[in-house]
Amino acid sequence: MPGIIALGLSYVFSQFYRSCLAVLAPYMTDDLGLNAADLGMASGAWFLVFAVMQLPVGVGLDRIGPRLTGGVLFGVGGAGGAAVFAIADGPVGVTIAMALMGAGCAPALMSMFYIFARNFSMARFATLSSITVGLGTLGNIAGTAPFAMLVEAMGWRESMVAFALISAAISAAALVLVQDPPRVETQAGERADRGFLEYLELMKMRVYWPIIPLAMINYAPAAGIRGLWAGPYLVEVFGADAAAVGRATLWMAIAMSIGAFIYGPLDRIFGTRKWVILVGNTLAVGACALIGVLPDVSFQVSVLLIMAIGALAATYTVVMAHARALAPLRLVGRAVTLMNFFVMLGVGLFQGLTGEVIEAGRHASGAVAAYGHLFLLYAVALAGALAIYLFSQDAKP
Repeated sequence: MPGIIALGLSYVFSQFYRSCLAVLAPYMTDDLGLNAADLGMASGAWFLVFAVMQLPVGVGLDRIGPRLTGGVLFGVGGAGGAAVFAIADGPVGVTIAMALMGAGCAPALMSMFYIFARNFSMARFATLSSITVGLGTLGNIAGTAPFAMLVEAMGWRESMVAFALISAAISAAALVLVQDPPRVETQAGERADRGFLEYLELMKMRVYWPIIPLAMINYAPAAGIRGLWAGPYLVEVFGADAAAVGRATLWMAIAMSIGAFIYGPLDRIFGTRKWVILVGNTLAVGACALIGVLPDVSFQVSVLLIMAIGALAATYTVVMAHARALAPLRLVGRAVTLMNFFVMLGVGLFQGLTGEVIEAGRHASGAVAAYGHLFLLYAVALAGALAIYLFSQDAKP
């Protein structure tokens, strides 16, 4: 249990680091001269590097276990990236720092998923995972109004130095406290573990093909809005100040946490994972489309709609449970990290794409139209992924 707590704290910081630019964006623009495209690139770097790191993380979990995989990477990347961020002097430095933090945070949640998959029944996986994500979003919440107040009081550079030191302490705790599950030995007649080549075996499994597009899109709207665009959107369209942005992103983070908790037991209650995912994300498409058509309706309604997007699209853990249920036991680590690779790859690609969409829209039609296009892009992409997901094989608890 102490080891789970240490890994859980690294996941709390993972949630914080991926979303901290929503609060820091105005400072990055004023102090370092970053524009929307630069911010999108920096945020996208976190997710893209995080995504690519899922592949070695999966091999590491299956071969050497979560203690070294999670503890070492979080110390080098999480603490090191925060330290680099504190001394950044321009877009390149910020992007490098975000990339390092993405690498360091890559094993945090997957290490816990691996322990859950190995030590608990398959039926409990979605519930345990949802509770973990729900509690982990405390980092998301901390990165809103509380972080804004800390930055106002200490300065953003000093704040990142403090987070670097705390991250180093969490890494050390994980290395000391985490206990690896017993290794899965190759049975008679089974071929030896082939490392990265086992990902090819998983990709050949057709049951995963309709799930992958949804995995790539499902988390992108909530991560993009909460982690980056909520602040600029509310400032540019409604003239919100830093305190108002902090409160709005706080409420969205709380909605995301509540959504994760609610989705956790639904697969067991209704006896299906596929239809829980389909219904929730269809409602999320509606929320994205509505705010896309009416991006300047009012500050209050817009905040309610981004909260709805955060809560309704919080099906990440159910998608992961769907994928985990279809995987052979010896490849559980690689199965969950492969799916997480596609999740974070989608977010990373969308962060860069949406930055360009907003920057182009501002010049062509103004801020209101630019952010309307942003939300409509999310709606169309998510609807398309759901159409493909309709053909997936259900994995009942």
